[in-house]
Amino acid sequence: MENLDIGSSISQIKIVGTVLSISGALLVTLYKGAPIGSFQTQPSPSQPAPYLLAETSNWAVGGLFLVIASVSLAVWNIAQAAILKGYPSQLTIVAFYILFGTIQSAILSLIVVRDPNAWNLNADIELISIFYSAVFGSVVTYSVLTWCINRKGPVFVTMFKPVGIAIAAFMSAVFLGDTLHVGSVIGALVIAIGFYTVLWAQSKERNVKGLEVDRQSSPSAQASPLLESP
Repeated sequence: MENLDIGSSISQIKIVGTVLSISGALLVTLYKGAPIGSFQTQPSPSQPAPYLLAETSNWAVGGLFLVIASVSLAVWNIAQAAILKGYPSQLTIVAFYILFGTIQSAILSLIVVRDPNAWNLNADIELISIFYSAVFGSVVTYSVLTWCINRKGPVFVTMFKPVGIAIAAFMSAVFLGDTLHVGSVIGALVIAIGFYTVLWAQSKERNVKGLEVDRQSSPSAQASPLLESP
């Protein structure tokens, strides 16, 4: 678990890096700026799909759900770190997490989707995508997250979320042909600066703790021969 001391310079640097990463993520999401270009390799269709052009007025509801999801994920990461201290069985925790997530998703899906025909699966890309999402999107992803939380703590894992937003912006420009904007580039740079600031502060904190342990152990090592001498 992370220790936060407002009077410590290392903790202040971690706070600044976290704020920078969040600010960069907001910059990528909310600010576009001038277009830079597109990396699209295939010609775009003359008429885009209707759902790509559809607009919605539920931005407030969607933003509220995103805030709730982010807070829930942060609480889960902190709780998971506390659980791993007393019960360091990573696979069991991942299994329970996926089990209860599946139950909740099934109940919600049955309430929202009332059409029985929507549950019909075809033995093509639909079935492949479901298996891929189950194996890599759930089992592999959450196993790696749990392992990282156990090794590095929840802050290290959470700091990769803003980095993922920047990566998604660039990948959508490369593979989906979306236009890359100045806001995405500036936001990605801010995210990178904040991310590596937090990593540097964590590295310095570990070095300081290591020096304190060495200082505490060295006097005892020097005093032991004097205690043993007649």
